[in-house]
Amino acid sequence: MNELKSKLRDLKLAGAVKSIENRNEYAQENKISYIEFLELIIEDEYANRMANSYQKRFSKAKLNLQKTFDNYDFAYQPELDKRLISDLRTCRFIKEKKNIVLMGKPGVGKTHLANAIGLEAVKQGYKVIFSHVNDMIEKLYASKADGTYLSVQRTYLTSDLLILDELGFRKIPATGLDDFFEIIRRRYENASLIITTNRNFEDWGNIFGDMVMASAIIDRVVHYCYIIKINGESFRIKNFKQKN
Repeated sequence: MNELKSKLRDLKLAGAVKSIENRNEYAQENKISYIEFLELIIEDEYANRMANSYQKRFSKAKLNLQKTFDNYDFAYQPELDKRLISDLRTCRFIKEKKNIVLMGKPGVGKTHLANAIGLEAVKQGYKVIFSHVNDMIEKLYASKADGTYLSVQRTYLTSDLLILDELGFRKIPATGLDDFFEIIRRRYENASLIITTNRNFEDWGNIFGDMVMASAIIDRVVHYCYIIKINGESFRIKNFKQKN
């Protein structure tokens, strides 16, 4: 058995290594066929790889496990189109390479919804990256100094879903404007994007400090896009009132 396990490890069949002894005992007790035994081992290996794949995707995504759909208080935001949200939850928009823009003042749950959609996408096998807008820009800028720019850029370009949070809380620095546009331009019609923002589109010129660039970014973001405006009250104010 030890020699068999060693060969399984050499073949990188970790799931089979974990279960081979238990499956062998089960096979002897139940007198199953060789094919049935092989099917069990393959199922164990497959399940192990899927679990590892999920953990790797979740780790890279930088999502918050607490911000799920189950934890979102839809009753507090009654104007939300629940049918549309349910459709987005299926992640069909990712297959269609469409975008989502979540608009609303601070605290209405934009980030929570974006995060919840991201978690669903990870569960379905998609590669997801969650980042605050300015964090992404700072990482891209810093990577130019240490020679890792293309690698960092590739991270934001190759994910199936890129979630950019809090556009508009800080002005985009001039040094990062081209990098931001390049991410938007190269993902356009190739991969999905979710943007949360507290600013209307007419204010984006001030965010980017360049009306022409802002128009080019908006044009690419909204071409294939679900635009969801949340007009309700802040969850943070609600929680504060409940505590007091």
